[in-house]
Order: sequence, then structure tokens, then C-alpha cells
Amino acid sequence: MADSIPLNPMRKIPRIRPHYNSARLSRYSLDDEPSNLDEMPLMMSEEGFENDESNYQTLPRARVNQKQRGLSWFLMGGWRVLCGSCCDCLVHVCRRKKELKARTVWLGYPEKCEEKFPKNSIKNQKYNVFTFVPGVLYQQFKFFLNLYFLVVACSQFVPSLKIGYLYTYWAPLAFVLTVTIMREAVDEVRRYRRDKEMNSQLYSKLTVRGKVQVKSSDIQVGDMIIVEKNQRIPADMIFLRTSEKNGACFIRTDQLDGETDWKLKVAVGCTQRLPAVGDLFSIRAYVFAQKPQLDIHSFEGNFTREDTDPQIHESLSIENTLWASTVVASGTVIGVVIYTGKETRSVLNTSYAKNKVGLLDLELNRLTKALFLAQVVLSVVMVALQGFVTPWFRNLVRFIVLFSYIIPISLRVNLDMGKAAYGWMIMKDENIPGTVVRTSTIPEELGRLVYLLTDKTGTLTQNEMVFKRLHLGTVSYGTDTMDEIQSHIIQSYAQVTSQTSSGGTGSSTPSRKTQTSGPKIRKSVSSRIHEAVKAIALCHNVTPVYESQANANGEAESAEADQDFIDDNRTYQASSPDEVALVQWTESIGLTLVNRDLNSLQLKTPSGHILSFHILQIFPFTSESKRMGIIVREESTGDITFYMKGADVAMASIVQYNDWLEEECGNMAREGLRTLVVAKKCLSEEQYQDFESRYNQAKLSIHDRALKVAAAVESLEREMELLCLTGVEDQLQADVRPTLELLRNAGIKIWMLTGDKLETATCIAKSSHLVSRNQDIHVFRPVSNRGEAHLELNAFRRKHDCALVISGDSLEVCLRYYEHEFVELACQCPAVVCCRCSPTQKAQIVTLLQQHTANRTCAIGDGGNDVSMIQAADCGIGIEGKEGKQASLAADFSITQFKHIGRLLMVHGRNSYKRSAALGQFVMHRGMIISTMQAVFSSVFYFASIPLYQGFLMVGYTTIYTMFPVFSLVLDQDVKPEMALLYPELYKDLTKGRSLSFKTFLIWVLISVYQGGILMYGGLVLFESEFVHVVAISFTALILTELLMVALTIRTWHWLMVLAEFLSLGFYLASLAFLNEYFDLSFITTWPFLWKVSAITLVSCLPLYIIKYLKRKFSPPSYSKLSS
Repeated sequence: MADSIPLNPMRKIPRIRPHYNSARLSRYSLDDEPSNLDEMPLMMSEEGFENDESNYQTLPRARVNQKQRGLSWFLMGGWRVLCGSCCDCLVHVCRRKKELKARTVWLGYPEKCEEKFPKNSIKNQKYNVFTFVPGVLYQQFKFFLNLYFLVVACSQFVPSLKIGYLYTYWAPLAFVLTVTIMREAVDEVRRYRRDKEMNSQLYSKLTVRGKVQVKSSDIQVGDMIIVEKNQRIPADMIFLRTSEKNGACFIRTDQLDGETDWKLKVAVGCTQRLPAVGDLFSIRAYVFAQKPQLDIHSFEGNFTREDTDPQIHESLSIENTLWASTVVASGTVIGVVIYTGKETRSVLNTSYAKNKVGLLDLELNRLTKALFLAQVVLSVVMVALQGFVTPWFRNLVRFIVLFSYIIPISLRVNLDMGKAAYGWMIMKDENIPGTVVRTSTIPEELGRLVYLLTDKTGTLTQNEMVFKRLHLGTVSYGTDTMDEIQSHIIQSYAQVTSQTSSGGTGSSTPSRKTQTSGPKIRKSVSSRIHEAVKAIALCHNVTPVYESQANANGEAESAEADQDFIDDNRTYQASSPDEVALVQWTESIGLTLVNRDLNSLQLKTPSGHILSFHILQIFPFTSESKRMGIIVREESTGDITFYMKGADVAMASIVQYNDWLEEECGNMAREGLRTLVVAKKCLSEEQYQDFESRYNQAKLSIHDRALKVAAAVESLEREMELLCLTGVEDQLQADVRPTLELLRNAGIKIWMLTGDKLETATCIAKSSHLVSRNQDIHVFRPVSNRGEAHLELNAFRRKHDCALVISGDSLEVCLRYYEHEFVELACQCPAVVCCRCSPTQKAQIVTLLQQHTANRTCAIGDGGNDVSMIQAADCGIGIEGKEGKQASLAADFSITQFKHIGRLLMVHGRNSYKRSAALGQFVMHRGMIISTMQAVFSSVFYFASIPLYQGFLMVGYTTIYTMFPVFSLVLDQDVKPEMALLYPELYKDLTKGRSLSFKTFLIWVLISVYQGGILMYGGLVLFESEFVHVVAISFTALILTELLMVALTIRTWHWLMVLAEFLSLGFYLASLAFLNEYFDLSFITTWPFLWKVSAITLVSCLPLYIIKYLKRKFSPPSYSKLSS
């Protein structure tokens, strides 16, 4: 395909690049077309492909831009490049991973393996005994804020730099570190216990001497392991034997791929046919397995038995594998281990948890750097005004320590306590019961999200299929008219039974007459229903499972077969829940699937009569064919019938001409139903034999096997008789539609990432209103190379305001060649659906959005296959669902229903972000105001580096005097929860980060400078004879100003806020009696003290109250307009 596209007009190269010789030119222009395609940007339309004037083809840039590297290059920055290269090489050597290789595994003889394979242990711990303390300290001190506090605290050990008491600097830092280390230690112990529990699970290992119990962590490549029913498979294995007679078993893969449907696995034929289990050691056999890969849906290998003549060779595929972390659902299985530990599919698809840091923390970190710069500048100014008196450098450091309150150490403490409070509020919210906060450091992220990436199965849907509609062309049956179908079925099979008992030719006699006269006589509704229901009951891959059979021995099974058919312990298993829903529906109207193995199946009629069918061929569903078929022979009559069902797009060209199929499919899709078209074709014995010979020949071919097999099947798929159209509903989770609409109105872009089929994903996107009714959907065609991806991306670029649906394979091709262009286009879509995504791809998509958009992402899922995505996102939300707790345990937040995410983001996300922004800025204001006062004091008293307030005054200022009112800001809210949910558009403002920005920060700086100047100059102007009066007046005014500023900042009062204000004021007034060292009691009880303090406080606060009133009057924020 790519070769035929004139992407690069090569003839133009000589004119554009005249300085290259012809030999080199021809080499790059003709032989290296793919590299030219790499250089070519996407165009607005395909005209660009034919535009000869386009100057897109370029030679590899390294050759064009190569320069001589000399001494000047080294001095101008080359040394930095060389150092970087050396460091990269060193890291590469230290972290070098062992290369993954294909392997030959001998059955039961792990010692024969030439390679050394990884240990089969699970490890989710972040640290070990030696790295715990250094690792935690590194995580803390990599932030500028904490590193700054450490340096300032350490400086107090130098006598000439000492400003105050050591405890004023070290106590808060020690408190923060102790809390952090304890929290990390608790999390690490929990992870260790979980890992130990998994690694200590016991399994039976087959040896020459018999069964041996072995721990999961001690299993090796080559071991033959017995796994019982409902037991987790400990490592990746090849399926050798099963206790089931048909040589197949079911496994549950929900913790691997997120699908709750059971998967059918088939044992290797050679080992399944052996008379006894012990014979596995009497044969010489080995498995050749490809190297470990990420893809959980494919496997290539061979089984070889050497001790026979000729040798037996069997090809192995995905149906012969048992991947780790899946669970055996039926029977007991024996497998040989081929991959262990880090090489298993489940571990390869798992990303390890990263230490998540909130955007608010990063923004505050930037602001603290700006404050530090201001602190250094202020210190330099002070030293300069001193005239750089010797020792000026020591004075500079003393000033830096003196002004260190500009960056208050209480900032980290207050924010961490605030985060803990938000987590407690979320878990106590009665409107979202069962919500758990597992990562308490990022609640503010819930208020900054732009992209929500959600799983489908079990997250948006309940994964419970319900049969809703049967359409026969002229008549349609819904849930309220199913009793009519039931009466038709009872009536038709009653006639068949009576004919059989009176010596008729068999159960298909009436339908045979109908078939021959079909084109001439219009069939009755009853006969059409009979044929449609029979086709639905036969055309599937469903197996009935009986629980009682698990405990009975072989003789009892066959004896009790008929009894089991009428028991209530029958459950259906299939790889698709749609098929189960169809078979359950046929059971509800009287035609029941009672038994099935690899070669036959039995149906029970309403009257209890058993119909037996021999399965001649099965053509399974694939994403390419979009249909499945089955050829059966009815044992009582010998009639051979080919039944087929599939998506309307695939079946429309296969069935006979009709005028209703397309219209009715559209109608059902608009109702959110998943449609399947059912058709049949009667085959004569000669027709079938001819097909079988061609089909078997195609299956044996070495080259283009898949194409030849598909061609053979397609020879049957002509002029099939259209029987019916079925509609099945995948029931959505409660309130999914209003929740998605709420999120969309809040400006959050929703991407659905699912491992399911394209048709299913598209259908759910429509039914859940992820894609609105009037929105177009662009289905990205399958692409396999660069040229196809290029054309398809250009076709997609021309679409406007349409949702994108793309498969995982096509996505991988696009990201390989056109990553930036694809992400840019996809981000413009109102909704994106990615189907057939592996767990690793889900995580890659999250990372791409983070890198290309710099916006905050949230991932929500409920299965083990969603863990990588949840851990990669800035905020991970897990749902406790049918697929286990793996996702909810790995997530930052765990909820019980999808609808809870609305309140979690709109209410708690908003409050957490707004409160933390206000709290952070107010704590910085508290530090800046006292630093301003210190600067004024030092400048008045000849630039002396002497502290204004010492000892307990400084400690008390940031603790008991102002801590409670300032921390009470975590109870503040600008909008009531009901209002936030009613007007989700308010959420859009949060994503812009206006509550904490350089603009708001500068406003607080100006407020601090103004108030600090007023307080200090006011105290200096009004003090009388002694310096101690300045301290008393200015400090009292400072405390009152802080309490009033908290009141000014609060938007919604809470009784605890009022209590905190009066409590702090009470603490200060009570402590005056004990602070004789700082205050003159005889002075602070006089009227002059009171009026002076009141005057200074009034001047510092009243203008701000007036400005706030005028701003709310003439330029109110959007939320205040709503509340009014």
C-alpha cells in the first residue's frame, strides 16, 4: 500500500540538495523510502501527496547538521553532553535487563533448561530494609521546600549564624519527617504481607516419585503443576491434561484482561490421550515456546514427542496456554511451566506504582522558589545598605536565616493535615458510601481533571446481557410479547413430537417441506419463529456446566445426566456474554441447551424430548470476520444445516436480498441494543463433503493458511436465508448516562479504553451517551503500515466534531510513526473509544496524554487489567466490582459505583482544591507579613541582623495563636454541594488553576507587604519610651490582624471556624500573663495600649474589607451569581 502512494516527489531532490553527489542521492531517495516518509508531516488533505513543490523529503538530519567537534565545542557545552552520555551509559550498565529469549522446556525436568530463569515470586514493595530510610528521605528532600528547611535548620548548629532556639527550626521538620516515615512504613508492611500471602500459596507438583507440595515462589520453568478448580494459576503454563473427558477446561481471566466471561482452553492432544498421569514421565517430550511477550491474546509454540517413530509434532496456540493470575473454572488441570515471575504475561503487563505528586504541590513548590529568590534579594539589599561591612558574607547568611519565615515550615504540616481532613470527609460522605481514600496526598487532583479514561466492562456496564428484541422482518417481539413466542414454540414442537410418535420421518419434516416450497409459498409466522429460535439455540459456542458433576464419579455422571438436565444447577459458560444471553433466552421460552462437548450438543424441547445434533464444523468469531458459524447434522434425520450469526455489516452481503435489515439494525442501535443477524443454509451430503475436503486442504497449507481457510468458508456464505435479527442489551451501571453528561458539561473529555470488540464498544458508547445522539462517529480503519496510517489520519483530519473509534492494533501503528499528530487530532474529539486495548496500551495512552497535553488525567476501572492504567494516571479510581478488588486496591480512590464519581469530582474535588489553595496562600501570607515586619525593623535599627520576635513568640505565632483559625479554612466552601452538581460548568474554572496562580500569589504578597509595613511603622510611631512597647503593640496587632484576615478569607461560616477564632484569641490573652519576658503587664492593661492596637489593626484590615466588598459588588465570581 505504502509503495503505491506518491508521498515523496523524488525527482526534486537534485535541485533542492545540489551539494550531495548522485551516488549518495540515489541511495537515500530510492532505497530508503520509509525514512523519507518519517520526515514527512501530515497534510490537511491528500492534494499534498501530489504537490511537486512540497519540500518534505530530507536526508537524515544527523548527516546534514554534522559539525566538527573541537575544543570550542567542548568549552561551549560539549562537556555537559559528554558527562550526560557517561551518566546514561553508567545507568544503562547498572540497570541492564536480561534479554528475553525463546526456550525449549522438557516436561518435568527443569534441570535440563540451559538458561537461568527468574524466580516465580510476586514483589510489589517499593523499598527493602537498606533502601527504606534513604528512599523515603530522598522522596521528601527532592522537593525544594523540604530541602530548604533542612539547610536552614542545619545552619543553626553554626554559632555565628545562630538566630534563635534550635527547637524553633528542628521540631517542625522532625515532626513532618516522622509522620511521613511512619505512613510509608505502614504502607510497605501491608504490601509485604500481601506479597508473602501470594508467594506462600501451595501447589501440587508432579515428580517421578509422585505429587509434592511446593510454594508458588519455588515453582520453576519445566515443572509440571496440578491446579485444582477455583485455584489461581501460579505461572504461565502449557495445558497438558485435564480431568474433563472432552480434553478442555474453562478458565476465568478477569484479573488479566478484565473480561468476566470464561475462556475455553484445550489440552495438548498427545498428552491428553495418555492413559494415566504418570505416563507423562515415561515419554520424552519438550515444548518450544517463543520469547516472553506483552500480548496476552497470542502465542506461538510447538510440542514435540521424540520417543515415537515418526516423531509427533503439534503446533501450540493461545488456546493451549494457561496464563498466570487466571483461575481454573472447571475440572483439574496439569500444565508445564514455560514462563515464571517477571516473564509472565500478567507481570509484563503490570506497571509499578509511582509516587504521585499533585499539581497543587508542584505549583506551591514553584512559588516557594520564587519566595526564596525574594528572600535572597532582600538579604542582599540589607547587606548592601549596610555598606558590605566585613564580614558581609556572614551577615548575608544571617539575614537569609532571619527572613526564613518568608517560606514557613508550617506550610507542609498544614497542607498534609488538610489532605488528611479531605480524605476523612470523602470517606464519611453518606452520599457516596463505601468510598475509600488510599492515597491521601492527592485529593486536590480530583478538582483539576481534564481527561477521564474509563474501562467499559464492569465500569460503565454491569456486564449482564439481557435479550430484548427479536425481529423477523414483518413482525417484532419485545420483552412484553415473549409469551407469544413461547406459545408458538410449544405448539410447533408439540406437533413435531406427535408426528414422531406416530411414525413420522423426524423432527424436521415440517420445516423440510417449508424449505423446498419457501420461494413459492409465504411461511407462517409460527414456522419462522420455530426456525429462528432453533438457529439461536444451535449457533453459538456456549457450554452448559453442572455443579453436581464436579463431585460425582464418572459412572454417576452418565447415569444422572437426564436428572441434571432438569436441575436448577445449570449455568452457561462462553467467551461472549451475548451468546449466554441468547441461550438463556431460548431456555426461557422452552428450547434448552442441556449438554455439549467438542463434537455434539443436545437440546430439550418444551415437552422434554431431547434433540441431538452432531457438530461437524465450527467457525469461531474473529474481529476480522465479525461473524461465527456452525455446521450441524441432526441425528434423527441426518439433515445438515449451516447456521451463521454476526454483525449486520458482515452479514448484509451474505443473506438473500431484503428491504428491512439495514433499517431495523439502525433502529435497534439507536436504542442501545447489540444486534446480531441470524441466517441459515441447508446443505446436501455432497455439498458438505465437497466443502469439507476443500476446508481440510486449506487448513493443512503452509503458506497463506488464514486466507485459504477464509476463502473456503466464504464459498458457503452465499445466498443464505435470513431468519431473524436479535437485540441484546448490556445493562449499564446505575445512572451512567446522567453521570457522563455531568462530566461532559464540566469540560472533562472522556476516553473509553476497553479490551472488547469494536462493535460492542461502539454500541456501549452510544447507549451510555458517551457519544451524543447527533454526533458523528469516525471508525478508524485497520492500518498495518506507515502509508495506510498516513492516509487514514488525513481522512480523519477532515472530520469535525466527531467521536473517534480506533482499535489497539491501529493505534499502535499510528503511535509508532505519527505519535504527535495522532494525539493532537484525538484530543480535539469530544469522545474517543479505543477497543481491543491491552493493559499496557491503556497505560501508554494515559502517559501520552500527560506528555502531549500537560493536563491532569484520571483513570477509572474495576479489573486487574486496569491496574497499569490506574497507576499511570495522575489520579486513579478503582471500582469494587465483579472482577475482584485488584483495581480498587491499586487505586488512589476506591468507589462502589460509577455514578459516585460525579460527586467525588464536582464536590470533593472542588472543595479540596479550593481549600488547599486558600490554606497554602494564607500560610505563606502569615510568613511574609512577619518577614516584612522584620525587614522594616532591621532597616530602622541600622540594618542589624537581630530578630524582632524571639523564642516562644515565634513558635506561638505559627502554632497556638493562629493555627486553629488558619486550619479551619479546610471547612470553607464557596459553593454548596447541590449547586456544584446542578451547575457542573463551574468545574471548568478549576482546571484553569486560577485559585492558585502567580497573579493570586502577587496579590497576597502585596497584602503582606502593606499589612507588615503598617503594623511595624504603626508600632514604631506609637511606641513611647521603651522598646518593649513596640514588641507588645506590634505583636498584639499582628495576632488580631491574622484572625481578622481569616474571617475575611472565609466564604461560608462553620461553627468550628467561630470556635477556632475565639479559642485562639483566648489562648493569646491568657498567655499574656506568663510572657513577662516579652510584655510589660502594667502597660498592656492601659487604655493607650488598647486604642493604639485597635488603630493599627483597623488601618491594616479595613481597606482590604472595603476592596473585597466593592469587588463582590461590581465584579462577582460566577459561583456567587448562582448562589444569589
